[in-house]
Amino acid sequence: MHIRGDHVELVVGGRLDVRSAADARTVLHTAVDDGVGDLVLDLSELDSWDATGLGVIMGVHRRAGRCGRRLVLRDVPPQMQRLLVATRLHRILAIEGGIGLESLPRV
Repeated sequence: MHIRGDHVELVVGGRLDVRSAADARTVLHTAVDDGVGDLVLDLSELDSWDATGLGVIMGVHRRAGRCGRRLVLRDVPPQMQRLLVATRLHRILAIEGGIGLESLPRV
């Protein structure tokens, strides 16, 4: 897993899972704490996430709200869009451009 960027926009790549969750949480929380306004997470390079990784995203979302910021997800890969829809988290999280439900493959 890799994260690059600043306290305004970060690109997350690789796998966001139980092995990378602690490091990701630290970097993302620091970005939330050190910035103002929207924090954009570009997920275009993200290969996969598991329940732990999704928990990190939700924790950052809550922390951003407490700091008067908003977490915005950008370029969410289709397989991760399906998970957000299945868990109904697409209704809670800000997703740039929304979720293209009609373009998601059926499972």
